[in-house]
Amino acid sequence: MRDGLIDIFMAGVTRAEPDRAVRTALRDAPTPDLILSLGKAGVAMARAALDHFPGVSCLVVTNPENAADLSGATVMVGGHPVPDEGSLAAGEAMLNAADGLGAGQRCLALISGGGSALAVAPVNGVSLADKAEVSRLLLGAGLDIKAMNLIRQNLSRLKGGGLARAAAPATIDALILSDVVGDDLAAIASGPTVPPLGNPTAARDLLRRHDLWDRMPETCRTALSRPAATAVPGGTTRLIGSNRLSAEAMLAAAPDATLIETPLEGDVSDAAAVVAARVAAGPGMTLWGGETTVVLRGDGRGGRNQELALRVALALRGCPRPWAFLSGGTDGRDGPTDAAGALVDDGTLARIADAGIDITAGLEANDSYPMLQASGDLLMTGGTGTNVADLQILRVG
Repeated sequence: MRDGLIDIFMAGVTRAEPDRAVRTALRDAPTPDLILSLGKAGVAMARAALDHFPGVSCLVVTNPENAADLSGATVMVGGHPVPDEGSLAAGEAMLNAADGLGAGQRCLALISGGGSALAVAPVNGVSLADKAEVSRLLLGAGLDIKAMNLIRQNLSRLKGGGLARAAAPATIDALILSDVVGDDLAAIASGPTVPPLGNPTAARDLLRRHDLWDRMPETCRTALSRPAATAVPGGTTRLIGSNRLSAEAMLAAAPDATLIETPLEGDVSDAAAVVAARVAAGPGMTLWGGETTVVLRGDGRGGRNQELALRVALALRGCPRPWAFLSGGTDGRDGPTDAAGALVDDGTLARIADAGIDITAGLEANDSYPMLQASGDLLMTGGTGTNVADLQILRVG
């Protein structure tokens, strides 16, 4: 049941390969005066752009797993999923580079997932420690990416169009590799070149609805009580890769499968129930794209794809049919782990039990990684150099 599932998953990852997408997009593009590449695909996107525009000044900000020397570019590394000192230095460097442009000049911005944490530039009065605490609060509350980015944008000089403001009066042309289901440009890397998802009032209301306002650092509450930032200057934006396109590439690799139109989103418990319900359709293969969320209740090691896979295994306990299920992040990194996700089957729970592990207690502690390591079910791809959210495959015999 497991045979070929990783190949189908990797077909989706390959569709989001940044080099090919950037080269195609730049065929008739004007030569820029500056290239800024931000995100987990930052090096790969910048390499393609520099091949097309050799000699143009280029700054890249990416994560440690995808960092590499790149001739003609300065490569900086930031923290992910929680920003660090590298993120702070990178954010200031990007703003300073953009600020050096003048009227009539152009900046090519290459944006991919992960940029929200990899480069930060807090508004006045907010420290890096404050931003990191906000990230931890939002990640632990199970908020989706759009909700998290609404808060991040209103605490940043870079996000929510901040990079475009810094570059003005120069023009920014942005190529976007989307890691956000639905491809809302304001949510991808928190939208450094486009208008924000909402104003500070919307951010305050969201935090109060989720009982997070009083837990926010006081400096952040003060910042969110200020007026909204100025309007974002115009520019051009093109989407060159997305979760939907990668899901369709999986279907091309497995044409007899069924691709579910509705993305797999929401809490992993609810998503597991959606996956398990597909068994009723009988033998065959089902494909999804999407991005789930996890509410952190423990201090274990794991990620949303690993926890989703284990919850699917629990939901299918006792299923009379053989089955296998893969859930993986297209960036090759699920949460703060070196696994992309997991590939589980109808023997996973028995293998975990044989290792002497209580799966219920493990899930309560959000400790999926060691359980899947014990069962031999971790999906290990290494960093892929791209990021278009998650992909899932269910095969039923």
